[in-house]
Amino acid sequence: MSAPVELTPDRQDAVGSMGEVCAIRPQPSPSGHRPAEAVSPAAPQTGTLWGHQNLQLYLTGQTASALGSSVSQIATPVLAVLQLDAGTAEVALLALLGQLPQAMLALHAGAWADRHSKRQQMITGDLINALALITVPLAAALGALTLTQLMAVAIVQGVATALHDAAATSYLPTLVDRSLIQRSTSLVGALLALATTAGSNLGAALTGALGPARALSADVTSHLVSAWCTARSKAASAPALPPPRGGRLLTEISTGLRYVYGNATLRTLTLMNTTLVFGLGLIHTLWVLYLVRNLAMSATTVGVVMGVGALGAAAGALFAPRLSARHGPGPMMLTALALTPVTQIPLLLATPGRMSEIAIGIALFLQMACTNSVGATQRSIRQFVTATDRQARMQAVNAFMTTGSRPLAALLAGGLGSWIGARPPLVVGAGLLVLPFVVLYCSPLRSLRQMPGAS
Repeated sequence: MSAPVELTPDRQDAVGSMGEVCAIRPQPSPSGHRPAEAVSPAAPQTGTLWGHQNLQLYLTGQTASALGSSVSQIATPVLAVLQLDAGTAEVALLALLGQLPQAMLALHAGAWADRHSKRQQMITGDLINALALITVPLAAALGALTLTQLMAVAIVQGVATALHDAAATSYLPTLVDRSLIQRSTSLVGALLALATTAGSNLGAALTGALGPARALSADVTSHLVSAWCTARSKAASAPALPPPRGGRLLTEISTGLRYVYGNATLRTLTLMNTTLVFGLGLIHTLWVLYLVRNLAMSATTVGVVMGVGALGAAAGALFAPRLSARHGPGPMMLTALALTPVTQIPLLLATPGRMSEIAIGIALFLQMACTNSVGATQRSIRQFVTATDRQARMQAVNAFMTTGSRPLAALLAGGLGSWIGARPPLVVGAGLLVLPFVVLYCSPLRSLRQMPGAS
């Protein structure tokens, strides 16, 4: 699932000059004790990723899950529109219901992951996802599937995804040496994008051959594979941390919020992510509907176009470390964010026809390359500057902001789409994609020349 993801004023005194940004260190805990382990590149990025068995299991599980989710991204809207007669507002509501639990539970899931087994939390999320999804093809086979059930499944999946994702992103830094974090993060992004490429085409093929309901069985299988791989992996260093005083989860959540807000780098990147995800979320809510209804694309063509975009995402993630090293993380991200709004022009000017389909595919390739290069780079920066015992909560705050923006974007897209048609929300979304560029440009991070802590 490769929708470009990842979504307070800057405190100049906390960041200071760019030399200070490059030497950011994890903040001490409220008690004054600095955690012994923090994710920062203590050594040059040397060595190989391929000798890490636990990392390979992680990559296999996450790639399988992304492959299946891409099938669902194609099959679910087609199922809702063509077989359950869903309209624009209902498609937007379906997206909203799937995203809302992730926003509501992100902080809780992150606090839980910092104090309990991340591995077990990932497995639980995958199994819940599989159990919820299998009910759709079963109900369809019995002729009992309704739009209400599809929405209920979306809610359950949202809860399960919140549990899984809060643990999964913060689990990665425990699997490899700190010097390999940036390359590992970029590799994950590239593999997920390639899985989306295959999943989009597989989803289109399965939807055409088996029908959209039965095509969802592929996603069920993917979650089971992900759970199996996670069960076999073991983090090299995942110390069990004591519960907070009084055992109150809200205390942990509050600590995570203060930690992110008090670090100008984390605060800026989180705001940048949030504005980026909001703009893309508004666009992607009506993406399939617009391509199918307004541009008369077939499900197969939609799958191919999205697959081309996913290839761009893979290229962006793979080349992010090289571009970051050559031009600096800040200038590289700033350039990519400047190009992102421009990539919406072919879609807004498109008319039904082969040339428009090609132009949209090329533009989506560039858009995904830009957003995924930014995503991989900013995620590595956040992991580098965050202490080990705050990783899940830091990721949870970012997820809370970004996933919280998606339901709002879906709601706005649905309202505008029902009122004035599907095209105007796409225009609004393109305009909103300027905001993440502005956020980064107004921050000293725009001039960041090397990854934090690099020598």
